Formats: sequence, structure tokens, C-alpha cells
Amino acid sequence: MDFKLDTKEKFHVITIKNPKLHANMTEELRNKLVEVTENHVKHIILNFKEVEEIDEGIASWLAEEQERAAVENRSFVICELQKMVKTFLSELEMLDILNVTPTESEAWDIVQMEEVERELLGE
Repeated sequence: MDFKLDTKEKFHVITIKNPKLHANMTEELRNKLVEVTENHVKHIILNFKEVEEIDEGIASWLAEEQERAAVENRSFVICELQKMVKTFLSELEMLDILNVTPTESEAWDIVQMEEVERELLGE
């Protein structure tokens, strides 16, 4: 699987370069997330701008990662979903449980707002 990693001060942006994602790729995605969060930068933005198709296994994995991030008190945002992927997630009734933004810059804003919320709540 091909990734582009961009590390910022407070988060990592992982841009997935594969047009199709299937369930058999979840382990590689999970390993990449573990690898990039082993340092002090824990928040993740997944950029799906080049992903045209996913299957139910990837959709489930995204939901699991969203829940894991909440438990671990870190941000997990998905951005730039293509129309087919967005429609598929909506049909599975998963779109509303995922933290999704139209653009990467909006994802940056979400990470920063969640960071402020955690500081204010003392988490």
C-alpha cells in the first residue's frame, strides 16, 4: 500500500495513494497508524482524496479506529472523501459516526479544536 506521510506539530496527515481499499489492507493501515503514533504526536488525519472505492471491511475498520481514538483521547479525522466512498459509507450508516471533513484544512481545524476541548476539560 502506498502512503504519503506529512507530520505537523500536533498531528500526522496520512494520504492514502491507492484508489481501491479492501479488507485485506486493514492490517497494513493499522500498522501505519501504530507506527506514526509511537511518538508524542498522536492525532491522525486520513486523507482519502485518491481513494475511489472501499469495501465493508475498510468501513468497519474506520469505525473501529474512530472509537479507539476516542478511548485513547486523540483525534482521528477523515477528509476529502470521494463521492462514491461517501455514498457507500452513508449506505452502511457509518458516515455519521465518523469524523469527516470536506477538506484537509478543515480536518486540521477539527484536530486543533478537539485539542483545546481536551485541555479545557483537563483530559
